[in-house]
Amino acid sequence: MNVITKPSRSHDPIETGIAVHLDEFIALRHDLHQYPELAFQERRTSKLVASHLSSWGYEVATGIAGTGIVATLARGNGKRSIAIRADMDALPIEEATSLSYASSNPGVMHACGHDGHTTILLAAARYLAEASNFSGTLRLIFQPAEEIGAGARKMISEGLFERFPVDAVFGLHNWPAVPAGKFGFVPDAAMASVDQAVIRIIGKGGHGAEPHRAVDPVLASASFITALQSIVSRNVDPQDMAVVTVGSIHAGSASNVIPESVELKLTMRAFSQAVRDKLQERVPALARAQAESFGATAEVDYRLGFPALINHRAETAFARDVALSSFEPGKVEAEFRPRTASEDFAFMLQEKPGSYLFIGNGDSAPLHSAHYDFNDAIIAPAARYWVRLAETFLTDDNG
Repeated sequence: MNVITKPSRSHDPIETGIAVHLDEFIALRHDLHQYPELAFQERRTSKLVASHLSSWGYEVATGIAGTGIVATLARGNGKRSIAIRADMDALPIEEATSLSYASSNPGVMHACGHDGHTTILLAAARYLAEASNFSGTLRLIFQPAEEIGAGARKMISEGLFERFPVDAVFGLHNWPAVPAGKFGFVPDAAMASVDQAVIRIIGKGGHGAEPHRAVDPVLASASFITALQSIVSRNVDPQDMAVVTVGSIHAGSASNVIPESVELKLTMRAFSQAVRDKLQERVPALARAQAESFGATAEVDYRLGFPALINHRAETAFARDVALSSFEPGKVEAEFRPRTASEDFAFMLQEKPGSYLFIGNGDSAPLHSAHYDFNDAIIAPAARYWVRLAETFLTDDNG
């Protein structure tokens, strides 16, 4: 990768250039927050993003995966190309922030900061178009449906990287409880795989006063839930990570009735494919064995989600060096740990080298909380980072 020359931080033209339009982008972020759209329904958002990009001189391709966008800007004779991705969709959550720009769409809100991610990339896009301080091809990906793990796959299946070839792809996510504007980089596994299971344990219903005449699926389910903990503690190497969580249990409707069945919904997460495979093997096996030990049966619907997000080492080191050269000391976390949340950017990193990085959102509510709000104070530093990353990657000495 390139040797990065540190800019003069007191007279950084990128910082100055982004600051000129910062109020406009904060207003844009508030607008996106007020009008959130769910996965594959980001029509207003997509139209707004495409309009801005076109006005700045980008060649804009729309309709990819329905509402997805790829914007291209080529300058000079450089042969290299870079992609930067932002996600656009919101979550099915009723907002509880009482903000002046709170969601006007009942039951839908930007509870993960995708309104901020989109704004950050647009702010960087404007500066990059106006300054044109690079040689090569810049591609900006605005992706739908990250929250349901379908947007990246659909864009890729529709020929994303065949139509818009790149040498590397980068993405970013804000993170609450990390100091605002502080960057985090993780080589190798940075976020977990995510799979789901719906398990139905079927017994024989009966009167609660005569349990001997029934086959109690509630008891079998309770034993199964307890036994699940043995997978992480006894089937997975202690030096590896695995999560098995039962998030939903539904059974019966009366205190004196033993129900016919119990439905459980689980999430499984891992950093390695080997552990992911082990969970896929052991969860169904344990459900069936525990059910049978009580005279019940188990039906298992195991649903694969998306893989662990694996950052490429060279690109991650490059991305980290860009941050170290662009910001004052202390703005890069020395040892940023992997996150057990999941991201469908993992599919893009299976197709192209690249890295997914993090920026602190400060003392905010957690992601996916009805009280969450993106921190506008990180728009400028994150946009400045994307500009520096793109300009450094697309320099004349890249051939």
